Amino acid sequence: MADQRPLLTLKKTFFYNFFPSKAEEEACKVNNTPHVVTRELVEIRDLYPAPKIILQNPWQIKKKITHDEIVVGMLMIPFFEMFEYILRYWTLEMAKTLENSCIVCVDMWDVTERNVSKKYEGGSVWLRKVYNDDFALWCIELFKDRGLGDGDEIGLYWDPRFSCLVFKLLS
Repeated sequence: MADQRPLLTLKKTFFYNFFPSKAEEEACKVNNTPHVVTRELVEIRDLYPAPKIILQNPWQIKKKITHDEIVVGMLMIPFFEMFEYILRYWTLEMAKTLENSCIVCVDMWDVTERNVSKKYEGGSVWLRKVYNDDFALWCIELFKDRGLGDGDEIGLYWDPRFSCLVFKLLS
């Protein structure tokens, strides 16, 4: 994929509404309540192309697994990495579903063993936004199959060709 033209993607970002409309302002006066700043997920043209996926080392999200992640069977994905490396390839509707704290099922390939890849179907793998604007990847079956331990380093990336996550135990 590195030798192809860059994918044209729209970047997801938040639009914050700091200024109330006249109607909202009047409603706040009548109800004697302050204006609440709201935010909405929108798409914008990115000034820069999407990060290139180099197939020899495609792991855009690398992390060490923590004890807490093992106990609950979820991998935490930080806000920035989720928006930069995964959500930019999703439709706005899918991203909004995830942003509204709904569960979004995804397919994931475990390519740790080169010749024997294993696919985890959407029902056993899903993403969800958590309270601090980070995201959780639920994949308890993968934790059990791989025997993942505290301090193991893993790599993840979203493959836009097949619309799925790709996982590898790096060390």
